[in-house]
Amino acid sequence: MNELTKEWIIKAEGDYHTAIREFRARKYPNYDAAGFHAQQCIEKYLKAILQQRGIHFEKVHDLLALLNLCLPLTPELELFRNSFAILNPFSVAFRYPGESADKEDARQAIRALKKLRPILRNILNLD
Repeated sequence: MNELTKEWIIKAEGDYHTAIREFRARKYPNYDAAGFHAQQCIEKYLKAILQQRGIHFEKVHDLLALLNLCLPLTPELELFRNSFAILNPFSVAFRYPGESADKEDARQAIRALKKLRPILRNILNLD
């Protein structure tokens, strides 16, 4: 595994732990942040897959665009398009005034994260 791929994975894991911690916070939970970091974790894992396979990608936060780049390499990911779509709005929509995630939004994001992360780690031969 190349060094840049490893770096993507380290950053993805940081986002994973932050998402879980924010969602579980008893005092002052930040549901926007929980969803954002869930989305960021999956984004970075997709980029790690692309990096490892030598596929060029732009600086994009759209999980569906990244998914489409991964599909020729891992067509089985199409089965999880809905989970990627659940996470997609957290990259931008909930980060600015006018939109806020509630506990149920964050719960759905965490569920999608917990579904997708092991699949993406498996593709990278992790764990």
